[in-house]
Amino acid sequence: MNRRTITVTLIGILLLLALGVGIYWLGTQRGMQMAAPTSGASQAGAGTTPEGKKVLYWHDPMVPGHRFDKPGKSPFMDMQLVPVYADEAGDDGKIKISPRVEQNLGIRTAQVTTGTLDLTLNTVGSVAWNDRDVVLVQARSDGFVERLFVRAVLDPVRKGQPLAELYVPEWVAAQEEYLSVKRMQGSGIEALVSGARQRMRLAGMNDEQIRAVETSGKVQARSTLTAPLGGILSELNVREGTTVMAGAPLLRINGTSTIWVYADVPENGVAQVRAGTAVEARTPSLPDTVLKGKVSAILPEVNAATRTLKARIELANPGGLLVPGMFANVTFLPTGRSTVLLVPTEAVIQTGTRSVVMVDQDDGKFATVEVEAGMEANGQTEIRKGLQAGQKVVVSGQFLLDSEASLKGTTTRMAGVGGTDKDLGAGAIHRGTGKVESIDTDEVMLSHDPIPSLQWGPMTMGFKPPASGWPRNIKIGDSVRFAFRQSSDGVFEITTIAPAASASMPGTGEAKR
Repeated sequence: MNRRTITVTLIGILLLLALGVGIYWLGTQRGMQMAAPTSGASQAGAGTTPEGKKVLYWHDPMVPGHRFDKPGKSPFMDMQLVPVYADEAGDDGKIKISPRVEQNLGIRTAQVTTGTLDLTLNTVGSVAWNDRDVVLVQARSDGFVERLFVRAVLDPVRKGQPLAELYVPEWVAAQEEYLSVKRMQGSGIEALVSGARQRMRLAGMNDEQIRAVETSGKVQARSTLTAPLGGILSELNVREGTTVMAGAPLLRINGTSTIWVYADVPENGVAQVRAGTAVEARTPSLPDTVLKGKVSAILPEVNAATRTLKARIELANPGGLLVPGMFANVTFLPTGRSTVLLVPTEAVIQTGTRSVVMVDQDDGKFATVEVEAGMEANGQTEIRKGLQAGQKVVVSGQFLLDSEASLKGTTTRMAGVGGTDKDLGAGAIHRGTGKVESIDTDEVMLSHDPIPSLQWGPMTMGFKPPASGWPRNIKIGDSVRFAFRQSSDGVFEITTIAPAASASMPGTGEAKR
């Protein structure tokens, strides 16, 4: 081997050594760069990140109820745990959102105020006779109806008007005995006269009829019945020539100076109505007249079909124009009002077991507060416990906030990051891209890329197939673009899916990127 050959060989060796050193140096630098996130995670595990943010805990966004004290891989899904920072969420149902998200959600607030509730209750009722203003005309002795001065039911009658003329044989005998004794002369006659007068009374004659016999000195064979009060003839049980017995009901007269109104009171409104509550009533027959009265009784019976009770109301009946069967619009006026805390009714969220409101704590922070709600009227709800005057409660968009807070603990999914077609909350639509791993009747496995709207990293998980059925042009191994949402039972269901190479997603009109 000559000297030139040796020199070329040595130069080649040196070049190879230099190349090896360079590759080693590049690999070291690359390894340090890749180790940087691990170092950051280590620092975060200690409670802070390189940016100075304090980490409260790590969680799997798919299973937010479980918390972890250090980073790592989720035991539930094929994804890394996500850190939760102190400035993004608090405990006890508190949540923080960015001003942009707050504006997008349409968050409106109202102040907790003090005032009185206008507890007027409006309902309907029907007019009926006043059963306390009724007279029943009966036969006082056996006899016969010789003349009848009223002919039909519902005829009006005046007080003192003749109703019927009766012939009573028993009265004739008693009167003749009385007149015979009175004509007698001698001592002890007064006792006999008194006894004869008593027998007329026992036969059924009243004092006025007895005086008529004494004054005229003649037998009064017939008796005329007159109306004891004015009103309407509601019953007529006899006709001319009818034989009647003592105590038999002949006629019934209902007075018309007052009437009753039976109003339907909802079961949940009975606490506002009691005997003595002032009432205003209006009827179509008297459109310009307001009738005032009071509740006389609440009938102790609930209508099983309508879940209402009857309130009996007594009203004056001007001119007797109100008659049974008419409808009336009834307003129950409040008997007494006190100052209470009030919030708009729309601010109160009823969960079935409790009532909560979302309180605005300024700077984009909101907290779920349990309250004790009282009565409700005219869009205002009484708050008996849980709030103070001057606080601000959310009246629009609170259901979305409450969905984020989950009513049971802390949530961190609202960090001001957009990316969904709808406002964040139950049933929101989310989008992603991925690859089909398997297709089954009940579940489709997708390896998807990160989902920014849910802060999910890349992972493989199962989805419920679309309700319209699985597209025939998508097979295992295809790259797809898809939209999905979470149903009420927590299952993630695909709403639309299309091959990644297609121009747009079915039903969305979104152009291919």
